[in-house]
Amino acid sequence: MTGMGSRLQTTNSTVVAAFQSALVHQGLVVLVVVALLALAWNALRAAQLRQAVASAARPVSLSSTAPVALEPTARRVLRLAFGCLWVFDAILQAQVSMPLGLAPSVLQPAASSSPEWVRHLVGYGVNLWNDHPVAVAAATVWIQLGVGLWLLVAPRGRLSRLGGIVSVGWGLVVWSLGEAFGSIFGHGLSWLFGAPGAAVFYVVAGGLVALPERVWANPRLGRSLVRGVGVFLLGMAVLQAWPGRGFWEGRLGARGSSGTLTAMVEGMAQTSQPGFLSSWLSAFGSFDAAHGFAVNLVVVVVLAGIGLAFALATPRLVRAALFAAIVLLLADWVLVEDLGFLGGVGTDPNSMVPMGVLLVASYLALVRPATVGAEPEPPSGGTTPEGGFRQRLVARPSYALRALATVGAFAIVVLGAAPMARAALNPVADPILSEALNGPPSAETGPAPGFQLIDQFGRTVSLRSLRGKVVALSFLDPVCTTDCPLIAQELRQADGLLGTDARRTEFVAIVANPLYRSTAVTRAFDRAEGLDQLSNWLYLTGSSSQLTGAWNSYGIEVATESAGAMVAHSDTAYVIDASGRLRWILSDDPGQGTTAQRSSFAAEISAEVRSVLAPS
Repeated sequence: MTGMGSRLQTTNSTVVAAFQSALVHQGLVVLVVVALLALAWNALRAAQLRQAVASAARPVSLSSTAPVALEPTARRVLRLAFGCLWVFDAILQAQVSMPLGLAPSVLQPAASSSPEWVRHLVGYGVNLWNDHPVAVAAATVWIQLGVGLWLLVAPRGRLSRLGGIVSVGWGLVVWSLGEAFGSIFGHGLSWLFGAPGAAVFYVVAGGLVALPERVWANPRLGRSLVRGVGVFLLGMAVLQAWPGRGFWEGRLGARGSSGTLTAMVEGMAQTSQPGFLSSWLSAFGSFDAAHGFAVNLVVVVVLAGIGLAFALATPRLVRAALFAAIVLLLADWVLVEDLGFLGGVGTDPNSMVPMGVLLVASYLALVRPATVGAEPEPPSGGTTPEGGFRQRLVARPSYALRALATVGAFAIVVLGAAPMARAALNPVADPILSEALNGPPSAETGPAPGFQLIDQFGRTVSLRSLRGKVVALSFLDPVCTTDCPLIAQELRQADGLLGTDARRTEFVAIVANPLYRSTAVTRAFDRAEGLDQLSNWLYLTGSSSQLTGAWNSYGIEVATESAGAMVAHSDTAYVIDASGRLRWILSDDPGQGTTAQRSSFAAEISAEVRSVLAPS
């Protein structure tokens, strides 16, 4: 029948509209937070003005100074660069294809070659995203935006270090659930493809920002960072040089199938992107196919040379190696990773950009360790009210402004984290999936067509006999092996979702098969699907003419295929109120997609039953 076997497309208009609406509504909450912070800022300024006026007559020594520690250069680079990266990632997460496209296009492929325990862990994230695509996709946008803004607006002190800790926490979530640990436990691991995952560099950067600033004053930190980077790059060079992994050959075997790198580049060239980028990748893919050994040799030698220079931690060698590393990173970012964020489901610029930032910061930590500056602290008062106020405006309002901005960034993180936590605790998929697959429920107000049939125990049941209870009516084929068992599980789950309201609800199905309609068959279906455990479940049947009359009155189409091989019927459900009036018509087509699409109907029909049960 119409709609049977359908799948949700990543650009489904219902889900896209819901996602955009969620972002708009949550954006309005952000604007309210900004407005409240603006009011608080005005109140602070008024208080500072009163204090300045009160202390204006007190003389101060304009020559008094106090040393002020400057933020270490390397730390500032990490904080600002990764703050911008988190904001950029949040913008990417707002792409309309994210709710339905991220799980099948990004999360599942990332774990496909990993061990079972990694696939199981990533599967939790996949299920969470599939069950609540709009809520989780929108939450991710705000969490990443909040983390990025937090790093940008809080340069010093505990609030700044706390922002680094939050960055570490969210980075670990992304690295484990979103990147399958950068595929480090899978096959084909390669630095060229982004190993060990972009998010791990966000984690490292966040951890460095979270360090107390006194640690940055120790020259050993810079040397340790540079040497750690060197050891990492040397390890990646060894991995890239390892034989038998397909990187030394542009073509494999007698049939000339593409080598590992060539296949990757050729696949990336097919991504939706500007034509000049696609042509660059195609050209490089052809070059690697012809000169695979030479390409891999250059990568191994350059990586090893850069790694060795960093491991020696000699500033002059590190500086030269840094320039070589930047060239190599840019080449890989463009010609292999294809910028990382194209195609509609790109979540970040991949690993080369954050890796490059970390390399630059490690060099700066080596050559520019933290120092104590001699910037004078502005006087606490002034000879005139105006002078005192201006001096305080320079001394304290900037700190107050940054503190308020940090509070705003924290509020944005909470705005995303709260609905994500709520979604994680909800095992039932959101009704939006069922609506996207089958359309929204249709409201009705007329009397429901009557029927008089027999239930699975041989008792006569009519619609009139069910007065006083809300009826959730469906049509099921008792010998169906595809859609009907799935719909039966949806109804069973809906009964559980109703809780105590299930006592005022009757789930009723009418046989939708002109050939197999005996009570023995319906009882067998009930046992197979666990419906015999429900006290409020009725599976009705009758003579061929009685069933045809019920089908026709409810607009159910039933068609028998040739030789009776299969019976097709409309997947439609109805909600009838306690007085026998039709209230809602829903499609219960389970589709061919994920279990999330199917369990979504349970949430949808239970919600409509509750709306009918609720007092008007």
